[in-house]
Formats: sequence, structure tokens, C-alpha cells
Amino acid sequence: MSCSKFPTWDKTFPQSEKVEHKKVQFMNRYGIKLSGDLYLPKDRGSEPLAALAISGPFGAVKEQSSGLYAQTMAERGFVTIAFDPSYTGESGGEPRNVASPDINTEDFSAAVDYLGLLPTVDRNRIGIIGICGFGGMGLNASAVDKRIKAVVTTSMYDMSRVMAKGLNDSLTKEGRSSFLESLSEQRNVDAQNGKPTPGPRILPETLEGNTSPITEEFFQYYRTPRGFHKNSPNSNGAWTATTPLSFMNMPLLTYVKEISPRPILLIAGDSAHSRYFSEDVYKAASEPKELLIVANANHVDLYDRMDKIPFDTIVSFFKENLK
Repeated sequence: MSCSKFPTWDKTFPQSEKVEHKKVQFMNRYGIKLSGDLYLPKDRGSEPLAALAISGPFGAVKEQSSGLYAQTMAERGFVTIAFDPSYTGESGGEPRNVASPDINTEDFSAAVDYLGLLPTVDRNRIGIIGICGFGGMGLNASAVDKRIKAVVTTSMYDMSRVMAKGLNDSLTKEGRSSFLESLSEQRNVDAQNGKPTPGPRILPETLEGNTSPITEEFFQYYRTPRGFHKNSPNSNGAWTATTPLSFMNMPLLTYVKEISPRPILLIAGDSAHSRYFSEDVYKAASEPKELLIVANANHVDLYDRMDKIPFDTIVSFFKENLK
């Protein structure tokens, strides 16, 4: 475990004068070194504080949405860490730009390990925030890691469900079989080459010829000055071609009921294409649970729109449940 101050500000959001900010590193239990940004309230007193581990969206890095959430919650009195998941951003792991339902779930618990060792943190008052695909990872981590006392998701995606079944469960049995055939054949190619093949770019270079409103929504965040970051796969790259394999065979939210009696707050935009993920988790989870639908908000609005993200509600939720 180590930490150092950043020489320059490299985020997609303005730096707060109310918060101390450090670059930190820590290991997960698979031996991968993770990089994070630690945010501490400047006016924090001497008593240990409640803490939050934050990550997402899927394909983003800590300099983007998760960092904004972390800094904002630190302004509100929490010790927070926004971290790059394994194989992405400044975190370790080879090959680059691969995702795993198991390892990325573990990354949340590794962040809890790190926070629990800080003298500024009360290790019995740690929660997590998962954004987009890391909402699903965060719920999965909370189900297995009893140290996580409360969990919030925003614009939650269940990456195992969407990869296995397609958006809105539109992938047919035949389509799934065909996709798995192609992924299996891709493994032969990768074995022959001795390295993984990158998949297609996550987002196009331009929107010319694009007919997908969802692609346009993501583009307006990741590929414009609003949210572009050179380290983000969504901004600047591609996942390995075989990344979907383990997600298609390992459902993330099998044990979501076991988060209870610890509380869940699920937040989604009323016009978000991903809204059904949060609604279905809400139905499947046991009490205590809350579903908050934000008016006039799409999926990406909850990444960075300060007038849309219900921070007052998030703060109240954690203050009530991380006493």
C-alpha cells in the first residue's frame, strides 16, 4: 500500500478546494496492483470517518465519473476512493482492457481492504457506490463481502445479463449460440497469435452515419471534452475480443437477496435505456431497498450532471446507514 500526491490535476471535472486528494495503490487478492484516487475532507476533525469505495462506469477510469462522485462525497464528509478496475487505466494486470465478473467484483473488496487500514476511516462504516456496469459488480461484492454496510448504484448495468442476453434480453437462443461460436473460434486465433485480439472500438471516431441514440448518448460523454480521458477504454480504445466469455456464463446477481439486511439504493434516470436493470434488481432484492427514478434524466446524465445526480439523497442514505 502506498500513496503520493498528484503533481497536476488530470480529471474531467474541476478540483475542489474542500478536499485533499492523493494517488494511492493497493493489491487485490489476485496479486494485481490497483490504482486509485483517495479523497479526504479537509475539515475532518480527529475522529475516524465513514468511507466509500467507488468505481465505474464500465470502460471508464477514475478520472471520470467515479472521481466526480468520490470528490463530491468527500466534500460531504466521507473518506472516498475512486479506483481503476484491474486491467484498465493506471491499474495493473495483463493483458490490457479485459474485464472479469470475478476479478472486477474482487476489486471492490480490495478497495474496502485499503480503506479499512486507514487511520482516518472507521472500518465498520464502509459503503460502496457502483456506476453503470460497476453497479452490478458492486451489488455482487456486497452480497459476498459482509464488511460492505450499504450500497448505492446509479445507472446500473448487469454486464453478465446484457452480454449473455443482449440489451432488453433481445438475444435469441440461436444468436447466443452463434456469438459463442465466434468467441470460441477467436480463442483459436488468439492462441495461434500468442496474444488476445482487440475487439472493435467501443465507440466510433465520429457519429457520421450513426443511427443509434444510445451510441450517441455515450459518445457525447466519452468522445467529447465533457468526459474524454486518454486512459478510458470507452474514450480511446477497445476491450479484448473475448471479454464477453466469462460474463456470458457467470451471472453476477445470483445472490442479490443475500445483501439484506444491509440496505440498497438503486438510482436510474426515467428515460435511461438501462432503467430496467435497476427495476429488476429492486424486485429481486430483499428489504431494505429503495428505487429512485430521477426525472428528466437518461443513462449518461447520472455520470456527471450535477443538477441530475441526487447527491443529497445519496448523502442522507449513507449517513443513515453508516452510523
